[in-house]
Amino acid sequence: MKKAIQLRKGLCTLLGFFCLSTFTSFPSQCFAQSGDEQEQKKGVASKKQISEYINNIYYAMEVLNQCYVDDLDMEQIYKGAMKGLLDAAGDVYTAYLDTTAMRGLNDTTEGTFGGVGLSISKAFESTDEKPAYVEVVAPIEDTPGFKAGIQPGDLIVTVDGTDTSTITMDDVLDKLRGTIGENVTVGIRRGGADFDIVLTRAEIEVPTVKFGTIPLDSKTEIGYMRLIEFTPLTATKVQEALDSFDYGKTKGIIIDLRNNPGGLISSVHAVADKFIDEGPIVSTKGRVKSENNVYSASKAKTTFKAGIPIVVLINKGSASASEILSGALKDNHLAYLVGQRTYGKGLVQQVWQLSKTEGFKYTVARYYTPSDVCIDKIGIPPDREILFPELSEEGAKQYAELYKSGEISKYVESKRKSFEKNEEKQIKSFSKSLKKSYPEIDEPTLRKMIRNEVRKSKGSMLYDLDYDIQLIEAIKILDKEDFSSLVKNAKTLKELQDSALLEEKKEPEGKKDKK
Repeated sequence: MKKAIQLRKGLCTLLGFFCLSTFTSFPSQCFAQSGDEQEQKKGVASKKQISEYINNIYYAMEVLNQCYVDDLDMEQIYKGAMKGLLDAAGDVYTAYLDTTAMRGLNDTTEGTFGGVGLSISKAFESTDEKPAYVEVVAPIEDTPGFKAGIQPGDLIVTVDGTDTSTITMDDVLDKLRGTIGENVTVGIRRGGADFDIVLTRAEIEVPTVKFGTIPLDSKTEIGYMRLIEFTPLTATKVQEALDSFDYGKTKGIIIDLRNNPGGLISSVHAVADKFIDEGPIVSTKGRVKSENNVYSASKAKTTFKAGIPIVVLINKGSASASEILSGALKDNHLAYLVGQRTYGKGLVQQVWQLSKTEGFKYTVARYYTPSDVCIDKIGIPPDREILFPELSEEGAKQYAELYKSGEISKYVESKRKSFEKNEEKQIKSFSKSLKKSYPEIDEPTLRKMIRNEVRKSKGSMLYDLDYDIQLIEAIKILDKEDFSSLVKNAKTLKELQDSALLEEKKEPEGKKDKK
């Protein structure tokens, strides 16, 4: 017993040295307060409490290492402890980053990696009633996942036969990423149907902006730019797009943020500053003083011509930084939002690297729109909701059946020369033929499936006016409607929030109880 006590004291001494050397390398703003100040601060544990917790964890690891009946992989024990520590925050965005996850982060930072091109999320908790399958937030443009027709909201239920509800997000990423040219099979659940898609890993480049014009007639057009992700290059590319538009002919511009999973807050600030000439763009609020920031607009950096109408396209794949931009333009009455409610990620993360091969990410603040609303877990509603028609249960099954059959790819390959001569005519003809065998799938969706296959080797179209009803609506607004009246009468996010609270208060108590 005496030896055990001595061992424990010795281990605690070593642990104390480890903690001191580690803490001193953390950001100074997090640890600048004295111990007494931290103990007095609400919600912050005292030094004594933290020391006791760490001592207990360290001693438990040493007992397992020395006394457990079988040899243990202490690296796995350590990783499990780190994962549990970060998971216990109850925040899906706060997590331990092992070698695989850090590799993925570095790949993204460097700009390319081998993968399938899907932005994904995974619920914190998995139950029998609600398994934590991986959800597709958005496919990255012109990647294997995008070309295969994977959509936001699709569930990835298996990867190479492994149930994704039973493994971690790190494990999923490890399975999806890998050697360029090798295949990975993902099991997709869409509506009431499950089907497998075989994807060939490719070099995934972190995309930024695509732009062009949509002609209305010989004298007028609409400027169109799709912001794919907010990287250090996005603001420069947005300026290239703005400079390319002929404002003598342009009736307005469309900023397409659909399926944009976000990116850097500095990038979206720089982009928004091109449109907003004064006032806050976004603010962040956290426990640490240095995280309480207001990112404001500067008139000197505003380059977009005032008074030109802007329509922003959003959907449930629009997250994080794309919500900052749409919220800022909406709250400043500069843009009209069309499409579908956004994802709802109003949090800011930082990554702390523990070594070259591991680290963790943690939420440091919430962000707020110019009207002081946090949209986390709520999202931003469009000013005009336009939803793509959903397939019926039978339609979803027919979609899965058609995909599994390979009928489209076989036909397109056999008629490649015909498609090259008159692409759209061949697409329409083939879709009518498919409609007879798959009556529950609407023709625009069939044409979209065929078009995706035809253009696999060419890259995606800038826009699709045959299928894209949200884009068609945006064009109609800019071309035919009184835009100034629309945007003037559109409520800010604060006004929408206040209206919702008011309606909630008006509801009878009995009705509230039924929710």
